[in-house]
Amino acid sequence: MAADGADAPSQGPVRPPVALVFATMGFVALLIFGLGMTSLATSQDVIATPGLGQVPGITGVVCATLAFAGGLWAAIARAGRRTDVEPPGAGAPQAASAAGSPAGGGAQHPSFWGAAWTTAATFLAYLGGVWFGALFTGTDLGVATAVVGRLATTWFGVVVAGAAFVSAWAGIALVRTRARRPRWPWEDEFDE
Repeated sequence: MAADGADAPSQGPVRPPVALVFATMGFVALLIFGLGMTSLATSQDVIATPGLGQVPGITGVVCATLAFAGGLWAAIARAGRRTDVEPPGAGAPQAASAAGSPAGGGAQHPSFWGAAWTTAATFLAYLGGVWFGALFTGTDLGVATAVVGRLATTWFGVVVAGAAFVSAWAGIALVRTRARRPRWPWEDEFDE
């Protein structure tokens, strides 16, 4: 079985820190693109209240990104850890043989429900960041609440939640998958 590259270090699931970085970068890219395209399509500013400046939007995106990374890390951090491994020296040969099994040998897989919780945390963090950012610029409580209420009930809120859900799902899928690189039929060594 070693001839097909099953033991190669590039095979198997993506490590959780790598998946976290890729998914977070994807989230930020989708969020910025989605908010920009929604603003273009609806001919509205994301934050339409005059005089607020860019601080509320920046604060909202930073808070949403931190919440996304924290929520996704909570969902995928234990992935790949073995639940059936004994302490070192007390049966290491059995644990090593189980690690290569197709079922994962007792490895924990993150649940896709983590995408839902990450989405909720990200959405609320975005709204909270915009609210605090608006208050920081010197606006009153009513205006800050109205801005957040508008964001939560328009397409802009849907874009934030959608970007978080898609990116979190992708991050969890990266950790769960055991896919290998694609191969052309002529790359098969058994045909030679």
